[in-house]
Amino acid sequence: MKNHGAWQFHYLIYVAIALSCYAYPAGANDNKTQQPTDFIELAAVMLKDGHHDRALLALQSVDLGNKKTDLARFYTLQGLAYLGLNDLEAAKDSLRLAVKNGQKDPSIFIYLAQAYFGVKDYKNTLDALEKAGSLVNKDAVLISLKAESYWHLQRTTAAIDTLNEGQRAFPSDSRFLKRKVFYFVELGLYQEAIRLGREYFKRADATAADYVAFGNALRLSREYQEAINILEVARLQYPHEEMVAKLLAHTYLDQGQLNSAAFILEQAALLNPVLQAEAAEIYRRAGRFHKALTLNESISDQKVKLKQRLSILLALKQFEHAANMESSLYRTGLLEDQDIRYALAYALFSSRRFSAVDKHLQHLTNAELFRKATELRRLMEVCKNEPWQCT
Repeated sequence: MKNHGAWQFHYLIYVAIALSCYAYPAGANDNKTQQPTDFIELAAVMLKDGHHDRALLALQSVDLGNKKTDLARFYTLQGLAYLGLNDLEAAKDSLRLAVKNGQKDPSIFIYLAQAYFGVKDYKNTLDALEKAGSLVNKDAVLISLKAESYWHLQRTTAAIDTLNEGQRAFPSDSRFLKRKVFYFVELGLYQEAIRLGREYFKRADATAADYVAFGNALRLSREYQEAINILEVARLQYPHEEMVAKLLAHTYLDQGQLNSAAFILEQAALLNPVLQAEAAEIYRRAGRFHKALTLNESISDQKVKLKQRLSILLALKQFEHAANMESSLYRTGLLEDQDIRYALAYALFSSRRFSAVDKHLQHLTNAELFRKATELRRLMEVCKNEPWQCT
């Protein structure tokens, strides 16, 4: 509370200094009566300087009951302050009151449109943009906002027509072409989307994020080969962008091309070693166990490394090596995972260490694993009574 009081004290000093410019013009007689504080003017200055919270504080001191108070300006400034603080509901309400109280400047509708769009009220966004008149056609951002509003209202033809108007008005601004690409993808018009996408990516301002967004849109639409084509180009242009590599790898996975996916992640792991575990896992799934084991050696996360290593050794039927991991698995807490505990028990069984198997099987409560444990116990009895069947 002391800090709050100190802040108010310094703020009042700031107000007094700021208002001195209005209350006492140069050369004025110091004995003259001080003019009343113009908090609306002070709020305007603070807004201009980017102090939205202080502007609201100043506006709290305005006497709204005074007939001389300019309510249109008051609510306009209040709305802009809320807009600057991203309080869109409050901004919308204040700006509407500004219009109600006689604000005639058409730019008020631009701010209203931004507030409406932010709260996903797309119908009123369009109404506000309509009232803003010719101001909309002078701003590429506002044309884009208009198109997006039409799109959200499922007025697809109007949305695309608006983007075309934007392209004609701002031919060097690629946002309209970019947005059309994604609209066509969502509409399922993939060939047109791909054609426009290629046109867009010829431009110098296409970023790695653009490639990723378009590639992912095609991937989600099951246009896998076109997604791969786009992302391979991106990989050549942005070899150090991890997201490009990861998305391309997962698109190859969607196509069942495990070796291609694993190789791309292996290359990306040179820059980010965390990806090495994923590359090794995909090599394991592809049946390239020795390659997977080689990559597994360099994984820094011990839990990930040991869990993956156990599965690789079992796949290679290297049961002795797998069984020898018991102390490491216990030390890292991995034996709390019942699947891993059963896998270790199976490795111990397969390496004929029967005496060590049951102590792990008795911890299994999962229904499926319990069934497997029962079968493993039966096999151990067979091996003890008729060893020739287990050779």
